[in-house]
Amino acid sequence: MITWRNGTVSGTRREWPGAVELEVSVDGAPVRALAYPALTGYPKAGDRVLVNTTALDLGLGTGGYALVIAVPDRLPPDPGLAGHLVKARYSPLQATVLGADEQGSPHHAVLRDADDIGGMPVVVADLHSALPAVLAGVFSAAERSGADRSAASGLPRVVYVMQDGGALPAWYSRTCATLREAGWLAATVTTGQSFGGDLETVTVHTGLLAARHVLGADIAVVAQGPGNLGTGTRWGFSGVAAGEAVNAVAALGGRPVASLRVSDTDPRERHRGVSHHSLTAYGRVALARAQVVVPELGGEFGDLVASGAAGLGGRHEIVTVPVDGLEAALRASPAPLSTMGRGLTEDLAYFLAAAAAGRHASRLLRAAQEPNGAG
Repeated sequence: MITWRNGTVSGTRREWPGAVELEVSVDGAPVRALAYPALTGYPKAGDRVLVNTTALDLGLGTGGYALVIAVPDRLPPDPGLAGHLVKARYSPLQATVLGADEQGSPHHAVLRDADDIGGMPVVVADLHSALPAVLAGVFSAAERSGADRSAASGLPRVVYVMQDGGALPAWYSRTCATLREAGWLAATVTTGQSFGGDLETVTVHTGLLAARHVLGADIAVVAQGPGNLGTGTRWGFSGVAAGEAVNAVAALGGRPVASLRVSDTDPRERHRGVSHHSLTAYGRVALARAQVVVPELGGEFGDLVASGAAGLGGRHEIVTVPVDGLEAALRASPAPLSTMGRGLTEDLAYFLAAAAAGRHASRLLRAAQEPNGAG
């Protein structure tokens, strides 16, 4: 199940909040390795490290690192045990964190009786790669046009609520780090077994409540971390949790906005047009009503997407959103855009669909903030 190797750190390649990318010599060959200093301590050149090379051996795209398990000859100091939430439970690297929703948390009093997110728009997406595209839609120049306020104030405060279907450590995501640095993302809340966010919570429900009542979110985005898992079957994919997220948003009095996964270049037929992931998650798993955003792509492919999404209309409200100006907004993203190895040019429709969902969430927020607007 795990391929264990000894390695020696040659040097540091780069680092971002929560993670450090290393050059490590394993069996005489250089490999890229990733360490999370909060778990292992900070590896230095010359250190012997124990690494897990399973992802490298399998040739995984988003997991193409050796992962540092320990620096056995220089263990980190014992941490202060501030909390009682155990994540990655009963795995060798289980981590104890302070949950925003647990007793002893400074936020417990706020979250103890919190039961509503007050109509907050929440964009739900299948893949982590949708996150920067959704934010591009939220912050696009078109959405800010006509607003009599400065760029430094009054813009929506967006919080990412990370599910545990992909990467468990939020630190793995360079996208989150870049979006945070650019001011596009206010914070990340890690839920379930995922950890490493600005706040930790037990469930997506308390993650949404924390986003709203502790972090002051105007809009939230719910998606799994990097590393979607799929099996080519109707039900065997981690993105099925997008449907459950719609239910959570609705249960808490939010406004679920369903972002469609679409593509006109994916080589797999099941993901052409509207992906079967979206059709299953929103058409079968989501029992609550959402607004499903269909991007107005035009042409034959636009018709294919619209007809594919039409079957969701019996359960959800179909909302067609124009995409004018969104390509420019996507090109202005501070975080690189990539999904399944394809960039913006190679799979423009995918990113436009996610940006359209962000645009719609921004318009819902603006409508609610207007005098006599819907709450």
